[in-house]
Amino acid sequence: MNRTLILLTLLLLSLTTNAAKTKFPDSKFYIYRYVLHDKAATTYSLDAPLRFLSRKSLERRQRQGISVDSTDLPVCQVYIKQFESRGAKVLGTSRWQNTVLVQSADSAFLNSLGTMGIVKEAVCVFATPDSLDMPGDVRWNVHEDFNRWDSVKNDPYGMARNQIEMLGGTQLHEAGFTGHSITIAVVDGGFQNYDRIPAFKKTHIKGTRNFVPASIDGMLPDDVREPFHFIDHGTKVLSALAANAPEVHIGTAPDADYWLLRSEVNHLEQPIEEDLWAMAVETADSLGADVINSSLGYYAFDEGRGSYRLQDLNGQTAFISRSASMLADKGIVLCNSAGNSGMGQWKKIGVPADANNIITVGAIDKAKRLATFSSIGPSQDGRVKPDVMAQGASAALISGRGTLVHDMGTSFSTPIVCGLVACLWQALPNKSAKEIIQLVRESANQYQEPTNIFGYGIPDFWKAYTSQTKP
Repeated sequence: MNRTLILLTLLLLSLTTNAAKTKFPDSKFYIYRYVLHDKAATTYSLDAPLRFLSRKSLERRQRQGISVDSTDLPVCQVYIKQFESRGAKVLGTSRWQNTVLVQSADSAFLNSLGTMGIVKEAVCVFATPDSLDMPGDVRWNVHEDFNRWDSVKNDPYGMARNQIEMLGGTQLHEAGFTGHSITIAVVDGGFQNYDRIPAFKKTHIKGTRNFVPASIDGMLPDDVREPFHFIDHGTKVLSALAANAPEVHIGTAPDADYWLLRSEVNHLEQPIEEDLWAMAVETADSLGADVINSSLGYYAFDEGRGSYRLQDLNGQTAFISRSASMLADKGIVLCNSAGNSGMGQWKKIGVPADANNIITVGAIDKAKRLATFSSIGPSQDGRVKPDVMAQGASAALISGRGTLVHDMGTSFSTPIVCGLVACLWQALPNKSAKEIIQLVRESANQYQEPTNIFGYGIPDFWKAYTSQTKP
């Protein structure tokens, strides 16, 4: 977790201290990704898409004039059965990239599966570590009330006003655009107490999914009752979007619908997290999500397995970035954190922040000055990155214990932008995902003179809206 690019708020900030090195308790196992040659044996048809996509997903495509294509077809069941007939334990698939994840304790067996005629490429994406840095004493209790000094009397936005107002968000809200009818998927690492915190009692949470395999979650200590609740990073992200605590904190899209999707493995850093992220966003597509918030990103993995180089930041080299670059073509807007490496050796954005046709978000402070930790661009093929900037040094948030906190990171500037993307799309429902992305960029204060630090600058969502409505 300490090398996850985007999660500036480390695991220990959600928990008490006293992390300890824990020996991995079970026998070693591996997980391989197999890229398949084709989908020739599919039993699905593009003429019957309701067999593999929801009606809401298809309606989103139809509104934007997007056709269902072969990437939407599920991985062939015949091919999956070929793995299973050889004794393979299949953990999941990516239909967009036509891949299969398989787990085994026998690496020689996994390598032999790579020689199957249906397999184009095989790569190890996970190996159990010898030990883990594990925190202790998760704080599960929730505060029912805020401190009196947390409130701003007679101001419904409370401590969140500045971070919303600087983007023209309050004007959108006043015009009645608060995210209603828009579905947002939040892909993150943990949503501690999201279902118990009073600030989320009015939030429209449609459901949750956990994509982390049970075998990996099994490395957590016995006292971790719910891995989905293990950290509160996702809770804080959700609060920037959806909290409804008048005079204390209001999110940028309080009336949107939400799906909470866990793909991040909090206690280690390995390439399988790219696969889990891809599975999460494909599920978000199937569920009919319009917008995705991802405050996750990568460049360095444990023991160097699958780590990236600066020249790889082209939107197409990384597995995760290839999936991210497909989202707008499915009619979905992805808002992804730029990263928090600005003060380190790496300095640059990570993956999938380098993807094409997404909104990559950097961080500024309340006075609109650069947050020095915010990762810089451009992408290695010369595209402007980050796309836009928002307040992340620091942002007002709700913690996993239900308290008002101020925390720093592009993890938190991103959902501030993401919620307003949802509000803008509610206001302009006939726009496509790519048109919304471009409107946000054009509204920013440095659009004519972008830089590799601020990108296009600070967006003005009210300007983006009125540019399409004023005669």
